Amino acid sequence: MIYKGHNNEFIELIDFKKIDSLYFDNNLSFPLTFVWVKGKKTEIEFEGIKLNLENNTILCLTSFHKIEFNALESARSIKFNREFYCVKDHDTEVSCKGLLFYSTNQLPHFRIPKDEVHKFETFWKMFQIEMQSKDELQLEMLQMMLKRFIILCTRIYKSQMNFSLLEVNEVDLVREFHFLVEQHFKSKHSVQEYADLLNKSVKTLANIFSKVSEKSPLQIIHQRKIIEAKEILRYTDKTIKETAYELGFEDIQTFSRFFKKMENMSPSAFRKLPLGSFANTSGMTA
Repeated sequence: MIYKGHNNEFIELIDFKKIDSLYFDNNLSFPLTFVWVKGKKTEIEFEGIKLNLENNTILCLTSFHKIEFNALESARSIKFNREFYCVKDHDTEVSCKGLLFYSTNQLPHFRIPKDEVHKFETFWKMFQIEMQSKDELQLEMLQMMLKRFIILCTRIYKSQMNFSLLEVNEVDLVREFHFLVEQHFKSKHSVQEYADLLNKSVKTLANIFSKVSEKSPLQIIHQRKIIEAKEILRYTDKTIKETAYELGFEDIQTFSRFFKKMENMSPSAFRKLPLGSFANTSGMTA
């Protein structure tokens, strides 16, 4: 089911079963995708790591996420572009920037609590019904439903990530840090640089993240850089030197030491690994 508006607004609902792979749609710019995994046998591969997902797990994906389904019973997806609903511009409404999307978290996901599953089922049915409407209110209705869906996902994600341990202003600080890293990881490499942008001290950031994350702010910055490095090495023809400069390293030696420390292998060794059938989820199709 697909809705396309007059100003390039796009949202798509897919209900699929036993799919082997997902691929990228080059005709759709900057999509965001929710994948709702259903069934007891789901295994995905992301960045060379195999993950077993529980029934009623939701993945929150952006264009740089590349995953492969090794095993899947069924799943549903909601894909939309920024013209349909921009979570950056509407962050005051949904508060998901830096959490579900535009986050340094490698693969944001959460499991729907059993007592909340019926709400998601209801949303899905409502979405399906509204996708078939053809009146002048359809766009507004679909946007409103997506907004409520995002809010529901954000609440559950926050509760499962122990954000209840933080004050509201601290939650906002964590979200903004993740978002800033996502925006500037190629040019800003130290925690001090992000602390300056947030008008906070490095110690304040470290103390807040210690409450809700096993990773320090510096580890989060490094994690985002290594994700991009692997993406470039695996999916482009850029040289290791070009990759190093693109990520802000002064020379190839520094980049190689960083990569080996993070991945226990050199960039050249990583590039020689079999590509497999990784697929870009930003343009899912069944």
